[in-house]
Amino acid sequence: MLELITDPFAYAFMRNALVAGLLTVVASSLIGTWVVMRGMAFMGDAMAHGVLPGIAIAYILGGNLLLGAAISAVVMILGVSVASARSRLGEDTAIGLLFVGMLAAGVAIISMGGAYAGDLTTILFGEPLGVSRASLRTLGIATAITVVVTVALYRPFLALSFSRAKAQVLGMRPTLTHLAMLGLIALVVVSSFRTVGTLLVFAFIVAPPATAALIARRVPVMIGVAMLIGGLSVVVGLLVSFHVGTAGGATIAGLTVLSFFLVLAGKEAAGVLPRVRRRATAETA
Repeated sequence: MLELITDPFAYAFMRNALVAGLLTVVASSLIGTWVVMRGMAFMGDAMAHGVLPGIAIAYILGGNLLLGAAISAVVMILGVSVASARSRLGEDTAIGLLFVGMLAAGVAIISMGGAYAGDLTTILFGEPLGVSRASLRTLGIATAITVVVTVALYRPFLALSFSRAKAQVLGMRPTLTHLAMLGLIALVVVSSFRTVGTLLVFAFIVAPPATAALIARRVPVMIGVAMLIGGLSVVVGLLVSFHVGTAGGATIAGLTVLSFFLVLAGKEAAGVLPRVRRRATAETA
């Protein structure tokens, strides 16, 4: 039985996938906690899709995919800022417009480059079992930057999560703090798309922190629980993928979402049982 767990990680590609997944979990849990607390899930989803055109162009031209993704993320952030500031549209409408536009552009560009289905599948869903040493180094640097920035801006992030006006009164510069948060979301998406793809990285950013929010109230505890849930999902997902033959990134992402509903169901059950006991006691009294 133990061999079913240990034997897969005797292979170098499985160890690389494990390290890549855990690094992604650390970075995505840190920024994802703030995304969940601020209700920015739609922005995170849009950012994950918004990098697609840059990746597609770099892929077709034979350029650096990370650079292409980074440029596309900057365009996405600037586009949302300009559209929401220069029109009467709310930020959510601007995000929706850029989300659909960037995704459509990316798919259209990839379709011009030949092996459409295979290329699109790799970019959208990633290839965790094919992670290279160079990708691991990139992930490690991105994770380190995320940790440092999150620690340095903990108080501004916390104030902004409660109220933009309060953050302004406290001198926390909410606009710059918001841009820093968007920058971290972009960094996590760009650095981890090779591992889980542009679609599934959104699950890492939202699902573990959302699950942690059902259990914990304090931000540091939420981050720790999110990392634990994400880490377990990576390990179990890789094992399932190895033994059953499912797609690694999709399996891991699916488990992170499943964990949310399992915890939610557990909380509901825990709340129902005391009510049933109280009702039974009242009826027999």
